[in-house]
Amino acid sequence: MKTAEIKATVNPLPLIKDPGKLIASYPKVPLTVDCVIFGFEENELKVLLIRSDLEMYRGVWTLLGDNLMNNEELDAAAYRILKARTGMDDVYLEQVRTFSHPQRHPGGRVITVAYCSLLNIQHHELKIHANELHWHSYHSIKEMAFDHKEILDTCYKWLQKRIQEHPLGFNLLPDKFSLRELQNLYEAILGVTLDRRNFRKKFASMNLLIDTGDIEVDVPHRPGKLYQFNFEKYEKNKRKWTGIDF
Repeated sequence: MKTAEIKATVNPLPLIKDPGKLIASYPKVPLTVDCVIFGFEENELKVLLIRSDLEMYRGVWTLLGDNLMNNEELDAAAYRILKARTGMDDVYLEQVRTFSHPQRHPGGRVITVAYCSLLNIQHHELKIHANELHWHSYHSIKEMAFDHKEILDTCYKWLQKRIQEHPLGFNLLPDKFSLRELQNLYEAILGVTLDRRNFRKKFASMNLLIDTGDIEVDVPHRPGKLYQFNFEKYEKNKRKWTGIDF
């Protein structure tokens, strides 16, 4: 069949004469955004939580969330919510997953989109503390409002995978760090104990650490060498980066 004949057999879509009527025919399902903000401090993975202000969840911990405005894109909503709840505007957020179980919200059908971030707590100041907003040890959280524990755990699994695929963990360390500090970071996020020798051998094989020639000072253990991550070399070779498989 020729191209002209194919086109002739395709029925054009009918013109929409009344957009308002079409819009009114669509189901109205609220859309929200929840932010999972992980932080690293003193060799521990933490998460930023707030007390719920809903009567049925009074005093229960929740993630930072809000409704999506009618004229707002999802990314814009995530950053608006983060700034409104914490005062922080220098945090990178990444969309992780949509949660759509019909019974996930007591108010009816509500779909939420989860965003996640990982930051060094010492580098980001909380400027708002309403509703007892503060950092919690991730592993201490047992119960949350709505399905927020499921969202939190899903984002944690995403983070564990992400930190092995990309060297984002180095942004949580001092400019100069020891291999002990580096291993503590990965152990805290992965939730495992890593073999010291194998860990160091793995990073040595990547050839992305720069020996600064300095050593640790004022530490309660044998001082170790201090290193820097070679971000420039990584950027040039990141297409060949296969991740960190422990």
